[in-house]
Amino acid sequence: MHWTKTVAALAAAGALYAAAMGVRFSGKSALKFTTRLVSFGPRPPGSEGLERARAYILRQLAAAGCRASEQAFTAQTPLGPKTMKNIIAWLPGTSGKAVAFTGHYDTKLMPGRVFVGANDGGSSAGLLLELARVLAKQPRRHDVYLVWFDGEEALLEWTEKDSLYGSRELAAKWERDGTLRKLVALINVDMIGDRDLRLVHEGYSAAWLRELAWETAAELGYGRHLGREEGAIGDDHMPFLERGVPALDLIDFTYGPDNRWWHTEQDTVDKLGANSFQLVGDVLIAVLGKLERTKP
Repeated sequence: MHWTKTVAALAAAGALYAAAMGVRFSGKSALKFTTRLVSFGPRPPGSEGLERARAYILRQLAAAGCRASEQAFTAQTPLGPKTMKNIIAWLPGTSGKAVAFTGHYDTKLMPGRVFVGANDGGSSAGLLLELARVLAKQPRRHDVYLVWFDGEEALLEWTEKDSLYGSRELAAKWERDGTLRKLVALINVDMIGDRDLRLVHEGYSAAWLRELAWETAAELGYGRHLGREEGAIGDDHMPFLERGVPALDLIDFTYGPDNRWWHTEQDTVDKLGANSFQLVGDVLIAVLGKLERTKP
């Protein structure tokens, strides 16, 4: 595939899609969803906080009119078998193809510390809820999957086996049942609520999809929030990339001065900004429009 021509064609196909469809993504609403999720406290796998967050997500999906299901599985972890649950919302289209937007809703296990993960775990979950609210009533060409992964964080120390539990499980399931073959693209969001947002030019991601997102963000006036320094980050897009799915990770991996708020008790809602949610939501909706208007 010729990346430059492909990106140019996609851009020409749907730059004004969101406005034309009357979509109104609200960064303030996404931040409100996030704030509510954070109010449940720490949310590592198997915790009461995560159970409450899961119930809240499912209630909001039902209110939006989304078809939602839970994918329960037993993860083999360094701390023994752990029951985890992904949440999957499906918005049917007509083309037989699909686009997935994903993120995690768990927080890192930090015994003895109150880690509420407003940005790391909260922002991705809140943004996906706002996407569900906006997209559920819109006509669409492709199916849209919205996925909240459990078990993104390592329970002890990040390794290939102690991390990405939910995305590894879903990628394997979708490979077995044929869903992967329908995916035109998968875009994962993580740590996107930082009020001082600057997205990493993530190096593992599919080049054409990353450039499409960057071009779209620039068209929407968000160019100053786009990094050009490349950084390769292992995240929930990886199990899908490894199976041949074009996937992109949207992440800001510099959180606070010298990254000092990441995985600390300082990761709280006051560090987040509605404008950052607005940027990411606007870009995702516009990219979806471009993908739908250009036949794969």
